[in-house]
Amino acid sequence: MPLTPQAAPTQATPTTYWLEHAWLGTHVEPGVAVDVADGRITAVRKGADAPPPGAVALRGLTIPGLANAHSHAFHRALRGTVQVGSGTFWTWREVMYGVADRLTPDTYYALARAVYAEMALAGIACVGEFHYLHHAPGGTRYNDPNAMGEALIAAAADAGIRITLLDTAYLSAGFGAAPNRHQLRFSDGTAEQWAQRADALKDGREHARIGAAIHSVRAVPAEQLGTVADWARERQAPLHVHLSEQTAENDACLEAHGRTPTQLLSDHGALGRRTTAVHATHLTGEDIGLLGDSTTGVCMCPTTERDLADGIGPATRLQGRGSPLSLGSDSHAVIDLLEEARAMELDERLRTRTRGHWTAAALLRAATADGHAALGWDDAGRIEAGARADLTTIALDSVRTAGPLPRLAAETAVFAASAADVRHTIVGGRQIVRDGVHTLVPDVPTALAESIAAVRG
Repeated sequence: MPLTPQAAPTQATPTTYWLEHAWLGTHVEPGVAVDVADGRITAVRKGADAPPPGAVALRGLTIPGLANAHSHAFHRALRGTVQVGSGTFWTWREVMYGVADRLTPDTYYALARAVYAEMALAGIACVGEFHYLHHAPGGTRYNDPNAMGEALIAAAADAGIRITLLDTAYLSAGFGAAPNRHQLRFSDGTAEQWAQRADALKDGREHARIGAAIHSVRAVPAEQLGTVADWARERQAPLHVHLSEQTAENDACLEAHGRTPTQLLSDHGALGRRTTAVHATHLTGEDIGLLGDSTTGVCMCPTTERDLADGIGPATRLQGRGSPLSLGSDSHAVIDLLEEARAMELDERLRTRTRGHWTAAALLRAATADGHAALGWDDAGRIEAGARADLTTIALDSVRTAGPLPRLAAETAVFAASAADVRHTIVGGRQIVRDGVHTLVPDVPTALAESIAAVRG
């Protein structure tokens, strides 16, 4: 692992990208030239029927770079293994602990670099890493107490994507119980000690920002929730929290505090426009009102929620009440933000037996602009002058996407395409994926296989 993480450089030389078809937030526009300098879009010119001289041609549908608002990078090592047999979230968690026990800063860097490269191949320009694996086994601190977080920041730089490191307070096995032997790696002891360690993380790097997370109301004692929320508020940083993913969490919270997890967070000042609740699967009507009225965002992770048999969250009701929606791949059962967008709509269809809860445009906004905003990158996720030059191009001539009219390319991308159809990924004006090949990590499958083998039990 590099001793000092280096920010991925932006495109220094002004460049023009020619988009055969571009999704501009409301519609698909043919023939768009996008001028880029210093990592930002300087002009968007319509009516370019052919590539201007010297322009880089992006054939297919180009959308803003995707934002993966919720990731646990080390969970990628579980893919396949946890799909054997049956069980619940809680049995899955025991397998997850086994992988967590074996990670070091060096092996975590190698694994995360490969995972983030897989994300780039899937068109993801920015990831929100919900990071709670802080210390050595048994809870011993590394010489650098943030060695594991720095490994993730370095991995993102070397994979060519941006990261918001959501440094996570995880202090308890459940409503005040001491951490179990696996969770000792996660715990700083108290929220104050967590804040002291998090303070040492350097913010303001070109490719990385620091946010905060409350792992869950079961993992942070109620009287310490405000410490984490205040830390984020003082820094105007994103604050994320796993919320009501399991009914067992709700039941335990009601028994311990006489209120739901959402009510408990509200009581301690943890809701608001910079907060994102992850999952929010099992909510009461009052919970939905508290989240929406405070404009707390909600990150849905449909491929993980279905893989773990968690349930289907009330996304339509949340958005209707005022909560912006974003998307994440969470446990990385698959890494495919197009599938997350599609699944959110299709899961709602299964539940309601009606169609058309979100347009393709609304689903793409959740995967782009709203996801970036949830991670503190409000200037990303749009193809417009002044925005960060993040572009993802999806093939319109694959076996999945060939046939529909180009004006329906957004619908084709959301409801038919997959990560395998991503042809190009540009992050901050720099082409990270070209013709389906990662420009910084030459052999991503081998990098994944080798890094996962290194932490396999």
